[in-house]
Amino acid sequence: MSGSESTHVTSLGKGDSLHQQVLASFPLCDITEDDLTQNPQFCKLLATLAQHVDQSGLTVPLKAELEKAEQKLQSQRRHWLHSESLHKGLQEMIQDHCIRKHHTTVPPDQNMFYETMEKCLLVAQCIRQLDPSSTTNQDQPSVLGLNSQQMMELMPSEKNVKRMKQGLPRELEKHLKKKCLSVLSYYHPECENESEGLRNTKLCHLSAQMDKERKRAESLRETCRENTVLLQRQTQLYLSEMIKCIQLLQSLILDHRLRVQTDLDHKKLKYFEGKCDLVLQKIKYEMVEIQLDTYTVDAISAHKKIREKLDSELKACQVEKQSVESKLASFEILGKEFETLAEEYCRLRKEIEMNNWALKEFTQCNNK
Repeated sequence: MSGSESTHVTSLGKGDSLHQQVLASFPLCDITEDDLTQNPQFCKLLATLAQHVDQSGLTVPLKAELEKAEQKLQSQRRHWLHSESLHKGLQEMIQDHCIRKHHTTVPPDQNMFYETMEKCLLVAQCIRQLDPSSTTNQDQPSVLGLNSQQMMELMPSEKNVKRMKQGLPRELEKHLKKKCLSVLSYYHPECENESEGLRNTKLCHLSAQMDKERKRAESLRETCRENTVLLQRQTQLYLSEMIKCIQLLQSLILDHRLRVQTDLDHKKLKYFEGKCDLVLQKIKYEMVEIQLDTYTVDAISAHKKIREKLDSELKACQVEKQSVESKLASFEILGKEFETLAEEYCRLRKEIEMNNWALKEFTQCNNK
């Protein structure tokens, strides 16, 4: 680090802490005072870097070029706004004239004035659409095969245009004054009942008042931005402290909870066991109560006997099933040859049954 840079870093630390100066020089950086304390070399680097950049992070030469470009842009914007506001004002004058024609009788010379102005605006707009700039390529195809010269032929007579240009400043001044008075009435509604001279005096001070309001709004916007940055920084600090508190609470909760968790689980287990037994007893009680409400004592005893008999028959059937399954298993050991013999045996049994049935039917017919 050079001697001048060291002097600058030392001067930053005077009157206020170096950390606060660095944070003020770089408000958009997501750093805290703890970060600067833990990294002193990085803090010195930022303090030295503050000589060459502004708060937005732009270097001094780039900032100068940006300001120059902004001034040029503002100049071109003012020029464009001047032309655009003039064009809008003329269009508004034409619209007001069209509305006025439908409500009152307009003098012929005034009607001719606005018709001439409207035609001139339309022709100028068409010429601008055909040739919007001096850099337009002349070889490109024109719109509908028209050119600027053909559009100029649609202009009103030179006499009417000259008369319109002579009266245009006066009419435009009236229109703009009317708009300014409407703005003045918006800011000062009480001035509508005042004299024209007093209204003109207030109108002269209206621009200064609006400029003052604009500067006040910009100042409030800058204050709001600074408060936003300060709020973000305080929010980060608050969240970091909250995270530390939460971690401390988690450690305390875990330490205390592990000590009593076993006893608590044991008590909960006993509680749920007792509750389960109680529910089972209640279910049994409800079942007995339903049986008593549905059947008599004799019917219940008869059902018990029927159930016992059915259970005994079920057991006998299960035993028979097991014996049959064991026999089938022993038969399956003999293989496919036994399966063929079993099928042949079944076929012969069916033929025997059919012959017996036929013999029985034949015997009955003979006896008749």
